[in-house]
Amino acid sequence: MSRVLMVVSAADTLTLTDGTAHPTGFWAEELVVAHRMLTREGHEVVVATPGGARPTVDPVSLDEKTVGSAEKVDELHAYLREIGSALDAPVALADVEVSGFDAMVLPGGHGPMVDLAVDPVLGRLLTQADESGLVIAPFCHGPAGLLSATTDDGAFVFAGRRLAVFTDEEERTGGTGETTPWFVATRLRERGAVVEEGPAWSSFVVRDGNLVSGQNPQSSEAVAEAVLDALGASRR
Repeated sequence: MSRVLMVVSAADTLTLTDGTAHPTGFWAEELVVAHRMLTREGHEVVVATPGGARPTVDPVSLDEKTVGSAEKVDELHAYLREIGSALDAPVALADVEVSGFDAMVLPGGHGPMVDLAVDPVLGRLLTQADESGLVIAPFCHGPAGLLSATTDDGAFVFAGRRLAVFTDEEERTGGTGETTPWFVATRLRERGAVVEEGPAWSSFVVRDGNLVSGQNPQSSEAVAEAVLDALGASRR
């Protein structure tokens, strides 16, 4: 079976344009769904963060009003406890060797906007992964991490690539609104990515070669399915 590197933000606050610190981290549903689907199919998932710091779950992603039901909140909590040892002691990105993995998965939450988007170590890993044809699967705000991948002359490694990401509309209507410090979809377009959009708050996945990306939390399962399909195809 395959080894999958799950790159998770270690940030716990996002500074908004009004100067306030917005609690953030990784989005529970996105990490849980991807991790659970991949491991249930027998793949090994290794959690890694900048500096090997323990990641923080975004508190909003475990709020009953956001999640939809107390039962689903309990389910998310239970799975996070189940993989608690991996979250308590993640691998440091600086210690990762891309050659040891078959795929990279980057779940969202606003955290990636804070650290992954500007992490040079992640940028190097993504560049190597893309050159080697590894499956790269960021979703929701996870594609912010792609921005870290630049060439020596400053060009964006993923310029010209088709992808999905949390849209500006979704950010304005259900994210941090007009106090958002920067909009991930807009920034990716400015850097040359070809951002495609599905209906707001609906599952939407784009696959461009080895790059698999999803638009929002609702896309979590479809992204994981696409990764499983890509890993299966690579072994046929």
